[in-house]
Amino acid sequence: MHELLTGLRHGLIVTCQPDGEPPFNTTASVIAFAQSALAGGAAAIRTEGAQNVSAIRPLTDLPVIGFADGQFTNGWPCLTPDFKAIDALLAAGADMISLDVTPRRRPNGMDGIEFFDEVRDRYDVPLIADIATFEEGIRAAEMGADAVATTLAGFTEYSQATDKNAPDLTLIEELARALSVPVIAQGRIWTPAQAAEAIRLGAYSVVVGSAVTRPAVITRRFIDAVAPAAH
Repeated sequence: MHELLTGLRHGLIVTCQPDGEPPFNTTASVIAFAQSALAGGAAAIRTEGAQNVSAIRPLTDLPVIGFADGQFTNGWPCLTPDFKAIDALLAAGADMISLDVTPRRRPNGMDGIEFFDEVRDRYDVPLIADIATFEEGIRAAEMGADAVATTLAGFTEYSQATDKNAPDLTLIEELARALSVPVIAQGRIWTPAQAAEAIRLGAYSVVVGSAVTRPAVITRRFIDAVAPAAH
């Protein structure tokens, strides 16, 4: 296991990136989110894009996990779409790279398997494979992923979330039992209880994003819960 991953065991990784909705869609907000997460005891910070990696890097000696937003030709999100994105993230100070390792074909013409294989050969950096299914997780580990994350479970054309308010605990448990590399629980983790359950089922660490850093989304979740109770 890569030494940078050892400090993440049973830790919380917080994704800090622009909210997308004013007033938190700024680099200053990303810095504030990261400072708050670090003050609360986060084991690492995950962030999108070289600009945000560069902004967060001076704040901590803990690992900064970088990824870049991209798109497949059909409009679905593609995490860390090409080599240019990886070069920029590393130049900005990212310690690890998170990337889509699904078999979908990227805009650069390579499918996720081909791309990951080339990335593994080109870069001496820990790679976190974002996957959607058990089979993808197994394959990513076999190809040399330093960790496998359930980031895309329920967020691809072919993996539908049965519950948008809960993580895919079955997938987390199955991967944790099958793999020797760390399994990172990520996606639809909204409560401390869900995070704790993921660890109990074998997750090496947990990633939380919107539940910590998107006030408008958090507010809407409370409103959606309260409204039916009033009738």
